[in-house]
Amino acid sequence: MDKKLQNKELFTKRKDAYVNSRTHSNPAALQKITEWLKPSTDQIILDIATGGGQVAKTLAPFAKQVIATDLTPSMLTGVRNSINENDNILLIIADAEELPFLDDSMDIITCRIAAHHFPRPEKFIQEVYRVLKPGGKCLFVDNVAPEEDAADQFLNQLEAMRDPSHERAKKISEWKKLFSKHPFTLLQEDIRIKELPFQDWLDRTVDSEEVRQQVTRFIETADEKLQEAIRLQKDENTILSFSIDEWISMWEK
Repeated sequence: MDKKLQNKELFTKRKDAYVNSRTHSNPAALQKITEWLKPSTDQIILDIATGGGQVAKTLAPFAKQVIATDLTPSMLTGVRNSINENDNILLIIADAEELPFLDDSMDIITCRIAAHHFPRPEKFIQEVYRVLKPGGKCLFVDNVAPEEDAADQFLNQLEAMRDPSHERAKKISEWKKLFSKHPFTLLQEDIRIKELPFQDWLDRTVDSEEVRQQVTRFIETADEKLQEAIRLQKDENTILSFSIDEWISMWEK
């Protein structure tokens, strides 16, 4: 089965989990996006792979219009059901790697906690550059892997085991290399240590008890250094949480 078609089916099943996700709805993280971008009421914002629509809904009051796109129609239905009819959010089914918009047409582009699902992230960056107006800003947020190869491999194997739609969490150095292929200017960047409550993280994608046990064993039997790399927190024999790095960066065309 085509990977993107498979991902659409998977996200259709989990649409409510992303709308209600505590991780994706973190108020401080969303406020930071507004503070960095400082959007104005004459600007059009494109939110790519909107998921539960948290970024679109956060920025909408400050913008002329927000265009929220997603490859999965049911994700957009969930967003539509959570906003008012008079909200300035336009919902469009679109592939992040083939955006249906004109060159130089968007003032701001955002993409948050989604790119690790993209099969061709280099095409996504290319499309962002094409669609963004000269002088426009791109705010990019995603989970990132450690620069150390063993920890990188461990984290990505863990994510793929729990979530078949996971493509790859890249290292920051890899993302910077992709952005540098286009004449972007890096304006600002930061790293947030993101604690993931283990059960909430599992429940968002896993239905099978067999997979739950497999993921749990994979973590519990990992080398101590790898457990330290994900900042594993346990209470006796129960996994409480682990943490990953979330990279936020703002680029100008």
